[in-house]
Amino acid sequence: MHVTVISPDIYTYGAMLIGGILREGGYDVSVGRKYAAPPSETVFLSLYSTLHLLDPRLKDFISRHRERGGRCYVGGPVSAYPEIVLGELEPDAVVVGEGENTVLSLLQTGPVPDLPGIAVREGGRIRINPPEIPASLDRPIPLIPDDIGTQDIRGANVYIETHRGCLGSCTFCQVPRFFGHDIRSRTIDSVLAEVRAFKEKGMRRVSISGGTGSLFQYENGTLNTAAFIELLSGMADIMGSSNISAPDIRADCINDEILEAIKKYTIGWIFFGIESGSDRILRLMGKGITAATVSDAIDECRNHGLSVAGSFIVGFPTETAKDFQATKKFIASAGLDDVFVSIAEPIPETPLAKLVLDTPQKDNPSCVPTKGEYRSLGLTESEARCFDLSMHADMYKPRLHVVTDQIFDAYLTEVRRQGTDIRNVTDLLFRYYGRDDGPG
Repeated sequence: MHVTVISPDIYTYGAMLIGGILREGGYDVSVGRKYAAPPSETVFLSLYSTLHLLDPRLKDFISRHRERGGRCYVGGPVSAYPEIVLGELEPDAVVVGEGENTVLSLLQTGPVPDLPGIAVREGGRIRINPPEIPASLDRPIPLIPDDIGTQDIRGANVYIETHRGCLGSCTFCQVPRFFGHDIRSRTIDSVLAEVRAFKEKGMRRVSISGGTGSLFQYENGTLNTAAFIELLSGMADIMGSSNISAPDIRADCINDEILEAIKKYTIGWIFFGIESGSDRILRLMGKGITAATVSDAIDECRNHGLSVAGSFIVGFPTETAKDFQATKKFIASAGLDDVFVSIAEPIPETPLAKLVLDTPQKDNPSCVPTKGEYRSLGLTESEARCFDLSMHADMYKPRLHVVTDQIFDAYLTEVRRQGTDIRNVTDLLFRYYGRDDGPG
């Protein structure tokens, strides 16, 4: 039997992982980035964004493939809200949560009612069977496409998973709700074996994922600094330090040894999820840290000669003009090397999604037109803040940045795209969980 694993547009690590498990199970498997598969075969769709559920191309592919006698199973982060997946895409089943223990059984038996780790329609209701949590994260080498070296995800060809779980409780984030708060780590040998395999397939730059990289082998409330350093050192031995990045770190999960290792064994960048300069909004987001904590962390990174990037979220429900000005002030004082700005996305089943559902449309900054200086551009308040903050950040980067007409237009196009996406996701929320007076 041939099986196709598809992850739209990019080869996700999760899709390649499932491909490797199926190959080890004796199946002929291919991994692709386009909606295409031979008739009458099984397709696994690894979907990493809520927006995939709104893609008419995907809906059409699933419908046509099933009509031609094939089966379609959907997994990935979207499986956290299987009722929406089943309602929007109508696959044969949803692989719920961590799919390693499910996919082989699903191929052998089909979506039988008592199979753990799947969600299916049974007449007019949806049956959700909880998944079995993998006892170990060590597994077969992923199925690596021959052209893996051609893709670029924030500067890396691939993000290799080192652990699962997150200590945080950010209200906008799906990770702790998908993987839990307990940190489950892989062995160093298994990670390095994957790095070698990816390099042999043409990978040129690799990043580690799993949320905060320094939580690798975290145990009993303590950072395992030695294990994290050994991991980075081993990866650098294989790839060279100029081809390794370990960007995503919580500002309260660093120390001098960790920062020095990032300087020595990687490209020398750290990425903090800062999100806001307002402590009130940070509390509402469940960040568990203050703006002062992040500011101190940035100073520590600079003391070790590291470049620092930060992400910010605007348009969080109840964010006031005062909160937004606090974020602008933070950016001005921090002088970050790079900044990423996004509009708050209410991912289903997160506390942010519930907050959006409970927020009247007239009070949701992603739904109301701005009355500020960008009103002539026809932006919502969230879009205007995203646009303003993007240009504002450029003024305070260490290197000179000039906002040309091309940059202005690029920022404007991006915030309008984000705004449309957020409104579409919000509409989806209201269709499945919301009141009759949703955005519509």
